[in-house]
Amino acid sequence: MLAGKKVVVVMPAYNAAATVRQTYDEVMAQGVVDEVVLVDDASKDDTVAIAKTLPKTTVLAHPKNRGYGGNQKSCYKLAIELGADVIIMVHPDYQYTPLLIPAMASMIANGLYPCVLGSRILGGHALQGGMPIWKYFSNRTLTLAENVLLGAKLSEYHTGYRAFSRTLLESLDLSHNSDDFVFDNQMIAQILWAGHAIGEVTCPTKYFTEASSINLQRSITYGIGCMSTALTFRLAKMGIVRSRLFPRSGTRPT
Repeated sequence: MLAGKKVVVVMPAYNAAATVRQTYDEVMAQGVVDEVVLVDDASKDDTVAIAKTLPKTTVLAHPKNRGYGGNQKSCYKLAIELGADVIIMVHPDYQYTPLLIPAMASMIANGLYPCVLGSRILGGHALQGGMPIWKYFSNRTLTLAENVLLGAKLSEYHTGYRAFSRTLLESLDLSHNSDDFVFDNQMIAQILWAGHAIGEVTCPTKYFTEASSINLQRSITYGIGCMSTALTFRLAKMGIVRSRLFPRSGTRPT
């Protein structure tokens, strides 16, 4: 609980048995998290069995793999049903440090921002933290193009460390978003389309064997999806195309 608001951490999990307990322990050690929601996307290891032993944790296991975006849809739906006021996504592979939870939750709970991102780029140490150089330059190039097309000034769009207010999540229609990795990007674009401000905090980068990461081929597919989202946003704002992600009836940025 923070500022009278219920804080729930959601964990979209896939084959995270080696790191889920460590991540959970550090999440709860921050002293502000009321409950954890873990949605397992048909893991082939003991992720679910381990998660069910963790106190204050609600576990949902998908019988079939629904993809990273499909997993998040289940995470947010369940967190809202549990009465969460502040929802923070933390990957159970321990790639993003839970030590930032109090800061991110405070920014949401005190009404500073409806969305806060943990940026690996903001502090300028992504490469020192182990981010592959090709991913770093891809990240920077995509972010520059997206800032131009979306009219924003974010340091990165591709972090998996995110915090949201309940009000914001309830206002977004995520049903038409991809069930794959580009879901993340579409969600940020929708938030900007609705005219909301997005806060950022510096997040240390950690890359290691257990940390999840997509390969080059899927990264290319993801990059194409990001550019498609940004172009659709721009064309929809200009009134040239219609999009279910960016409805004209919604509040639009000025």
